[in-house]
Amino acid sequence: MIISITAKGRSKILKLIMALLSVAGSYLMANDLPSVCSRDQNPNEFTILSYHEISDKSETLDSTYAVTPSNFDQQVHWFIENGYHFISVDDILKYRKEKKPLPNKAVLMTFDDGYQSVYVHAYPIIKKYNIPVVIALVGSWLQSKEKVDFSGHIIARNKFLSQKEIKEMVSSGLVEIASHTHSLHKGIAGNPQGNLEPAVRTRQWLSDKNTYEDEKSYEKRVHDDLLENNTFLKHYTGQKPRVIVWPYGHYNIEVRKIAEKLGMPIGLTLDDGSNTAITPLWGLRRILVEHKMTIPDLKLNMWVRNANFTDDARTTKAAHIDLDYIYDADPIQQEKNLGALLDRIKALSVNTIYLQAFADPDANGAADYVYFPNRNIPVRANLFNRVAWQIATRTQVKRIYAWMPMIAWQLPQNNPAVNDMVVTLQVDPTHLNMGYPRLSPFSPKAQKVIKEIYEDLAKSAYIDGILFHDDVTLSDFEDDSESAHKQYKKWGLPQSVTKIRADKKQFHQWTELKIHYLDDFAMQLAQIVRNEQPGLKTARNLYAQVALNKDAQEWYAQSLHESIKNYDYTAIMAMPYMEQADDHKQFYKQIVHNVKQEQCGLERTVMELQTVNWRKDSEPISSEELSNTIKYLYGMGVHHIAYYPDNVYKNNPNADAIKEDFSQKSLRMHTYRINE
Repeated sequence: MIISITAKGRSKILKLIMALLSVAGSYLMANDLPSVCSRDQNPNEFTILSYHEISDKSETLDSTYAVTPSNFDQQVHWFIENGYHFISVDDILKYRKEKKPLPNKAVLMTFDDGYQSVYVHAYPIIKKYNIPVVIALVGSWLQSKEKVDFSGHIIARNKFLSQKEIKEMVSSGLVEIASHTHSLHKGIAGNPQGNLEPAVRTRQWLSDKNTYEDEKSYEKRVHDDLLENNTFLKHYTGQKPRVIVWPYGHYNIEVRKIAEKLGMPIGLTLDDGSNTAITPLWGLRRILVEHKMTIPDLKLNMWVRNANFTDDARTTKAAHIDLDYIYDADPIQQEKNLGALLDRIKALSVNTIYLQAFADPDANGAADYVYFPNRNIPVRANLFNRVAWQIATRTQVKRIYAWMPMIAWQLPQNNPAVNDMVVTLQVDPTHLNMGYPRLSPFSPKAQKVIKEIYEDLAKSAYIDGILFHDDVTLSDFEDDSESAHKQYKKWGLPQSVTKIRADKKQFHQWTELKIHYLDDFAMQLAQIVRNEQPGLKTARNLYAQVALNKDAQEWYAQSLHESIKNYDYTAIMAMPYMEQADDHKQFYKQIVHNVKQEQCGLERTVMELQTVNWRKDSEPISSEELSNTIKYLYGMGVHHIAYYPDNVYKNNPNADAIKEDFSQKSLRMHTYRINE
């Protein structure tokens, strides 16, 4: 593997827990492992391990993932001594298809890439203890005569398994051969700037044509590669693969459907989480076994999977970044700006970035441009993928969210949906008015355009989540468009806002229906992105008043309760200067109090703080005030904090202060015994 395109490292939360475990004996200190709040409440049914090389340091090709023979032997003994049972792919299929029970503590062992060291050091132990394993092979590497292009590094062919060694292992009945693609275990150009990104999931940038490969070409490229590898492996090993092991853990809906059609219904990934009853066969999750993984590390990883904890356990420490600060018409200056941003992110020590994917130069509240290639909105610059990839591979950030409007789009005049706008009744100017143009969410034409925008984002960049902008809202005088009238009729309501407002019962029903409709549309968009980014998380900006005043549901068509229930995270814009709150502490206290009344409220809520006072010419909030606020929130039990905006050039907020403030959040004193 090469560092630039490998799966992200283990969760920071595990390292923190390990530090505590070392001083806490057999007790695990964990505050932010909300098992009751996991979306999937089903128990872990089996665990899959991902090994690579089994070799000593002097022999290794990639020391990050090379496990020494002695450590491998110790790990196998630990599994056996602690009641784990090694299972095969057949066992999993019989369990899923025939309901044949799996043994308790079931473990499937896999080896990626086909290193010769697996035969030398692992196979004797596999035979000794009769362990079924899966070995994933890259056809082009095995076909090479003397040298192998190993993800850009030229190494000797004898570092990989020979045909004789493979056939010997297959004949034992213990080894199942899986496809690891024929020639896609590499990086290809993912953007005009030349970033090398995983070949399986990336639409290749064709510099000679100044464009990306189209969908038909992309799917044909993957299909032909997987077919070639299956044909080769059937001839070379005697087995036709029924398992696809995705290089670097990257895959999407298109490639997994291709794999299924080619006879590989089982897909092994590096996705976070447990394998439960609802985990599909095409997306089974694995623990990546690293070089430095000790027995206590392994013990902890197994415990985390068995407890069905995921990467969500990490406390969010987020910076909300305007890509407008990085964009420049001069490409050279733009790259300098990006370098400054990367340095700043490292200094901040944040673990999450909310990254702007759109632009609103005329500041009317609707997005006029985006920073990624798409079919509907002008592209200000093909920049989002470049910045997101650089952040993911060159900083400590674990999760990158694309910050996107849902309905606040300013379409070009030739777009069929350009006139399908939210219509607001004329009201008293002192009454709440959302203040910016939006496409009507009730318009089929507008929905189609928005869905295409999100699909194009998903195919053009690597992200971990979507942060929906604060435009997921309709006031109590919206929407009075023709498309909305048709929807109201379907709901059994009068076909005008005026008539609905005249009846208190209907008005309340209308509010509830709008809330559900907007959230449902957001979930549809998230699923479109999730087809390309399987582990996608969702977050949404919520107005503070909605978390303070139940009447605000009618004003915004937003609900704290529904938001916490539907989205992975609700980012409350806890900005007292913007809300003109008299008592800031009471403002925060009331929000936190109301959040705590909701099931999983603290676990799924991000308090998003302001770093400037927009009501006083964007005057910066002092570091002292921001620090005191963060400490105050942590003291009330808040887990997740973000801030906006971040100014990379003016050091606002102060990077050293933010780093220190966020470090105050550590694991609280809840204990769990590891019963091993």
